[in-house]
Amino acid sequence: MRIGIVGATGAVGKELLSVLEKRDFPVSELRLYASARSAGKSLKFRGREIGIEALPETPLPVDVVLASAGGAISKQYAPIWAKQSVVIDNSSAFRYDPEVPLIVPEINAHAIRGHKNIIANPNCTTAILVMALYPLHKAFGAKRVIVSTYQSSSGAGASGMEELLHGTRQFLAGQPVEHKTFAHPLPFNVIPHIDAFQENGYTKEEMKVLWETQKIMENPHIRVSCTAVRVPTLRVHSEAVTVEFERPVSPEAAREVLRAAPGVDLVDDPANKRYPLPLTATGKFNVEVGRIRKNLVFDNGLDFFVAGDQLLKGAALNAVQIAELLQKPVAGSSPLNSHS
Repeated sequence: MRIGIVGATGAVGKELLSVLEKRDFPVSELRLYASARSAGKSLKFRGREIGIEALPETPLPVDVVLASAGGAISKQYAPIWAKQSVVIDNSSAFRYDPEVPLIVPEINAHAIRGHKNIIANPNCTTAILVMALYPLHKAFGAKRVIVSTYQSSSGAGASGMEELLHGTRQFLAGQPVEHKTFAHPLPFNVIPHIDAFQENGYTKEEMKVLWETQKIMENPHIRVSCTAVRVPTLRVHSEAVTVEFERPVSPEAAREVLRAAPGVDLVDDPANKRYPLPLTATGKFNVEVGRIRKNLVFDNGLDFFVAGDQLLKGAALNAVQIAELLQKPVAGSSPLNSHS
């Protein structure tokens, strides 16, 4: 396939390059696009330097566009790119459009059928959550979900990671900590505020988890309440999850389900201090799940902890997995649009 990466110089763009290489994705031609100020620079792919081009206002000469340049760029240009390419969009621009599939390949690969050349990648927090929630839902029927997130600085991109590092140096030097990307200084702090507050008191980030979980799991009745918190880690989002199920569930039965779930690593051995951690989940394709225990409030309830690399399963890896579905489509779907 001819692949174009829009936003190639960003944190997710660089991970897209790495994932394409690690998964040996069949790339016949690679085009890298970014802002005009990055044009002329280059990034390495499979031992070769690939030049970065300024993003044109025309369709791109590729089969698949992996877009990670923000919602405003996607809203403006994705319909243009989609005239001759399949667009896999990492922003929130099209996630709630009923005509656009929102895909996590381990869960709803079939939903890619009938795509109209734009496919949405989910919010990173949602993608990490549903990797553990969906197999448990299939086995026991999830009714209500309460999620508290511990989201890394990488959720705000390269600028967020740099602000954390720079601010930490300032803090340790006894200097005032500057902040622009985050609402407050992040070093040695946690911030219960990600994205804009809504009329109901939740932030948009928190509401995304509800909206996207229902769409991906194809269940408008599942109820989700989320509190999203930014924490001073570089990458990996962690989540404490409480689920009330329709049917009886035990920690042992849940472990068996998760042990067999694709894309999940069961890390659940508290006696030996083994549980999901940002340090161990960093750079890992799979999502770690552990601390599985019977909930003390709900009769059919379960608590567990999840850690997943926000830049991988939460973004770049999931996008490349969607592209792999286009390469080897599920039954009844078309690999690429007819004019690409």
